[in-house]
Amino acid sequence: MKKNLNSKFKIQSYFYPKRLLSFLFILFLFAVSVYAGRRERLIETWQPVHFGIDLTFNFSLTEISSAKTEVTVLIRKADVTMIDFDFGAMNISTVTVDGEPAKFAQHNDKLDVYLTTPAKQNQKLKVVVSYSGTPKDGLIMTKDRDGFPSAVGDNWADRVHNWIPCFDHPSAKATVKFTVTAHSNYVVVANGKIESATASNSDLKTWVFNETSPVSPYNMVVAVGNFANAEIQTKSLFPFRYYVPQSDRPFAEQGFSPAVPSVLLFNKLVAPYPYEKLALIVGATRFGGMENANTIVFSPNLFRDFETARPRSQRYNIPSAVEEVVAHEIAHQWFGDSVTQTTWADLWLSEGFATYFAGLFLENYESKDAFRAYMKRAAETYLRFSKQRRIPIHDKETENLFRLLNANNYQKGAWVLHTLRGHVGDKAFFDGLKIYYNRHKSSTATTEDLRSAFEKSSGKKLKDFFDRWIYKAGHPVYQISWSVINNKTIEIKLNQIQEDEPFLIPVTIELATNKGTRRVSIIPTGKETKLKIKSGKPKKITIDPDEIILKEIAS
Repeated sequence: MKKNLNSKFKIQSYFYPKRLLSFLFILFLFAVSVYAGRRERLIETWQPVHFGIDLTFNFSLTEISSAKTEVTVLIRKADVTMIDFDFGAMNISTVTVDGEPAKFAQHNDKLDVYLTTPAKQNQKLKVVVSYSGTPKDGLIMTKDRDGFPSAVGDNWADRVHNWIPCFDHPSAKATVKFTVTAHSNYVVVANGKIESATASNSDLKTWVFNETSPVSPYNMVVAVGNFANAEIQTKSLFPFRYYVPQSDRPFAEQGFSPAVPSVLLFNKLVAPYPYEKLALIVGATRFGGMENANTIVFSPNLFRDFETARPRSQRYNIPSAVEEVVAHEIAHQWFGDSVTQTTWADLWLSEGFATYFAGLFLENYESKDAFRAYMKRAAETYLRFSKQRRIPIHDKETENLFRLLNANNYQKGAWVLHTLRGHVGDKAFFDGLKIYYNRHKSSTATTEDLRSAFEKSSGKKLKDFFDRWIYKAGHPVYQISWSVINNKTIEIKLNQIQEDEPFLIPVTIELATNKGTRRVSIIPTGKETKLKIKSGKPKKITIDPDEIILKEIAS
């Protein structure tokens, strides 16, 4: 049955004197201030540990003819009497718990399943939901760029519940097995390694994919369509295929040429690739790319103007934008997919990492100049954003999750990693990445977990660094001047003129004099820091010559 919440309440009107109204208004404002900020649904009473998802599509891929999702649920607290799934408005026919029919209520994107007896802590239950229909979001049923039917999962941030009953939060990671039945003319791909593809006598075919590593709900996808697909030749130990509209076939192999080198580089910098296959799909997504675990979906326009778009990769002769997004989404397989942010406030651990690793790919496979140009564009993007919204990277306030897809989490996040790399040195930086990844692979992590890993690798105390760069807003705006003390000594004055508190990270200053160039390090102690050095009159002073700090420089 469908629960009608409105029937539970009777609305009455009252008239209040102005004084009471004023008091109530003040009370309301106090309540708002106390409870301001984004409220996330966190795991408390139960969590999913495995999904078995059985989907059958109609011929035109306009609806799910039948679906059955079996969720293995782990009870976290004693005396749980209800499992409250996130689920959309699809038509439910039956719900069972451990094979027995269960009462349920479907309302407001929720599915409440009632247990006949209270569940015990650490007990596991199997909840099976049978349903059908056309999801309003999450699973996009549309035509591909050639006009053929397609159905492609596109779940970020919390849209998977429109077609899969789940706990729709990134921390609710679980393994998943997809069994997908569609017309045999179509090609199907989903998370995990393919176990079978079996044709029936009725022009139908059933594909089974099994993902044995836990993944976040928004990373659980299927893609069904008239795909051109082929194996990408590689020496890696896992299957590596592309799935694209037929008209994109001529561009696919060259367009995805950075994919194998990306995997090889990230294997070296971090750890071995965490999954058993990698599928690269061009299909329905509202994003430039969506990093679904081992089943990446790129925009339908990925290869538009493929042969003429500028600028182009010098190494692969493909549009630079294609090279960058391929490396970005593959980097997510380690950061975002295998190691997932515990809450949305730590989204930068996904997007900042992927943005920086795309830059590392350019540094290693294009040139140092290409990397510097990439980081310069990233800085410019962030600086434009900072003039519109001055908020910390660790954002607990923004309620619309799509507004978190901003230059703070992407470009500034990438620059924080770059600044940290410059601060601790390459060896400690990459060692810290490995420690962080290996501690949290196939799980979740926070900014504090990252800090702990870098403190271990570097031997430095980094609380102040993370506090200023991640938990507070802004960036340094430097202004430098100098004065002569005597004919052998000058005094350098470094000011920070941003409106908020100073950044205390050491700053390298390069001085050019008649005798050549030299570098000194200034360690800020506040908004103004002075340093006396033995030097002739400088002809030029450069702040941060190696460009390791995200900053502005004022004249």
